[in-house]
Amino acid sequence: MKNLRHVVMFKFKDSATADDVQKIVDAFGLLPAKMPTITAFEWGTNNSPENLNQQFTHCFMLTFATEQDRDNYLIAAEHKAFVAVLRPHLEKAFVLDYWAQ
Repeated sequence: MKNLRHVVMFKFKDSATADDVQKIVDAFGLLPAKMPTITAFEWGTNNSPENLNQQFTHCFMLTFATEQDRDNYLIAAEHKAFVAVLRPHLEKAFVLDYWAQ
């Protein structure tokens, strides 16, 4: 079975405190329990020595079985509530979706 990966990277505003970032990480981490179409979830912070991350510090990867599941996630109230927590502290986001080979 193929898996649809939804990769999200965040660059936070300079004004975002460590507590702000932790609240965002915690809120994102609660989504899989609220949305069973997320079949896997993981996240981490950049530790690459290459210095090519363009100040993106946090990476989250969600897995879905279908594009419809992903599309429903994007418009779901739970996702919108998370974005409302994120938005005041977000400088920039980078999103890439792909079918795992």
